[in-house]
Amino acid sequence: MLLSETLPQFPWDTLSAAKAKAQSHPDGIVDLSIGTPADPVPQVVLDALADAGARWHGYPTVQGTPRLQEAITGYLSRRWNSVPLSEANVLPVMGTKELVAWLPIQAGVQPGQTVVIPEIAYPTYEVGALLAKAEVVRCDDPDNLSEAPSLIWLNTPANPHGAIASADLLRRWVAYARETGALLVSDECYGEFAWDAKSFSLLDPEINGGSLAGLLACFSLSKRSNMAGYRAGFVAGCPRIIKELLAIRKHAGAMVAGPVQEAMAAALDDDEHVSIQRDRYIRRRNKLSEALQNAGFQIDHSEGSLYLWVTRGIPARETVDWLAQRGILTAPGDFYNEPDPTHVRIGLTALDDRIEAACERLS
Repeated sequence: MLLSETLPQFPWDTLSAAKAKAQSHPDGIVDLSIGTPADPVPQVVLDALADAGARWHGYPTVQGTPRLQEAITGYLSRRWNSVPLSEANVLPVMGTKELVAWLPIQAGVQPGQTVVIPEIAYPTYEVGALLAKAEVVRCDDPDNLSEAPSLIWLNTPANPHGAIASADLLRRWVAYARETGALLVSDECYGEFAWDAKSFSLLDPEINGGSLAGLLACFSLSKRSNMAGYRAGFVAGCPRIIKELLAIRKHAGAMVAGPVQEAMAAALDDDEHVSIQRDRYIRRRNKLSEALQNAGFQIDHSEGSLYLWVTRGIPARETVDWLAQRGILTAPGDFYNEPDPTHVRIGLTALDDRIEAACERLS
């Protein structure tokens, strides 16, 4: 059997009919189905990339330049109150999606072992477990687990529904992982976008008790800095696990491009552009929330991230079709394993004029 045949159908391939319907709208499609940033790359990033290009005639290192390592540890300390970090605690990656997909294998998860993922989740957590031929268990609370897993994925603020894990829940996951010997990994790529609750990092001593043993946190520049096309992310945490990942990724040549590393460092050193982007998303969120509620939608969770998790109380695919008739494309809850799906995920990642168009069509 081909490896690809063991994986589920790529979810967005099932939206072709709805996409065609939305594209037929006289004023064109408003695509709110994906999380791809539409806003410009910050100038500080463009300047760093342009300045770096001519210097990178040789191969970059997998562990990243000292400049990037310093920028990562500085950012995590400044923004996320991390325990003290050194270069041994951090590792750049080629966008965190590839890390999510390959971490079970790189972390040594064996066929038949258990990987825990959120009950309603970004599909790549399951894909990574399937690539490792592991068993998938969906769970949002350690009190509900009956077997000891090898790896546990958390996601906060969460994709698709935007729920933010409380400090108490995160501490209970840390305690459970340490009791069972599981690797605990928190995907925090939406951390900068917490709207209705505080977002905590697994790296915070308030959560981990001052120790990073057995813990990793993943971060992406795709969302906070509009750098999705750069494939720029990093993982931070337990130095023993970081050392193991570094050794494997050296053999695999999993290195972030040199100019991209310099662009990452510039982005991580600059907080102003993140504040500007937050303001953009808040304005869009407020406009879309009002328009959706006026159109009869209920908004659930959505405390953070770049999405609204909404329902009309009918099957999700019917809502996708209803919105497509109005030229708006969204992602149904079955993409994310929602039981009896009635929710659709609506992204805030469209330019202001398209958000305005969506609001007008909803009214």
